[in-house]
Amino acid sequence: MKQTTVKVIDPVGLHARPATVAVNAANKCKSDVNVAFKGREVNMKSIMGVMSLGIPTQAEIVISATGEDEEQAIAAIEEALRAQKVIE
Repeated sequence: MKQTTVKVIDPVGLHARPATVAVNAANKCKSDVNVAFKGREVNMKSIMGVMSLGIPTQAEIVISATGEDEEQAIAAIEEALRAQKVIE
């Protein structure tokens, strides 16, 4: 399992548009991908799951992946969120 902790810098938090981009990036991966915030962990391949976390600005989230392409999965999701200027 690989994981990374990132800080959300978007003033609105992890809102629908960048969450959709992240979910689409996760869905391209074979690995199981999860995101955790405040003790709750959800499948990052589910937009409803990600949105249910209500991740605000300045929050630290943990993105984890388990599977054959776990390193690429983490890198792709980080890249997608950085391109949307959601994380630093």
